[in-house]
Amino acid sequence: MPQGKVVTVPDDGLSTRQRRNRPLLVVHTGEMKGKSTAAFGLALRGWNQGWSIGVFQFVKSAKWKVGEEEAFRALGRVHEQTGQGGPVQWHKMGAGWSWTRRPGTEDDHAAAAREGWAEIRRRLQRQAHDLYVLDEFTYPMKWGWVEVGEVVEVLAAREGHQHVIITGRDAAPELIEAADLVMATTKIKHPMDAGQKGQRGIEW
Repeated sequence: MPQGKVVTVPDDGLSTRQRRNRPLLVVHTGEMKGKSTAAFGLALRGWNQGWSIGVFQFVKSAKWKVGEEEAFRALGRVHEQTGQGGPVQWHKMGAGWSWTRRPGTEDDHAAAAREGWAEIRRRLQRQAHDLYVLDEFTYPMKWGWVEVGEVVEVLAAREGHQHVIITGRDAAPELIEAADLVMATTKIKHPMDAGQKGQRGIEW
């Protein structure tokens, strides 16, 4: 796709403007770090366009504060106070949906993931956000907590202008097939290979 030019123009009956503004399903997968980082970079662009941003983190602990969360919560306050950018909602498994769970069994975590997905379905139905970041959502699908086929079906049927970004390793083939944009991060070098642990400002 040199210089941003499309390779082919599909015979889909859409105008150039309609095709350009079609909502996308984006998947960031692969073994290397950077999947969520890239997703939040896209969300930052969306916020600047005035989009409503909804972030749903499926594996990270509700107690773990990551830098992106603090930054986007601050941007949400900027929007509330000045009208700049768009509104932001940030939810993590075990906090912010419709349940409160203590650390428990795999069944507890599976139920939490299903409830999180049910809430996303409700929001898609009412077109609550312009951009959804479903962070580490590939894992509940991989572990069988959420049905891949159902996710693909619901996302394919979503109405309005709702972009969806899903991150995590081992994305299901059906999800990759349904997506409009897929990237896979590949490790060439990593500081941990030389015994260096994660650090502030890089990993969180």
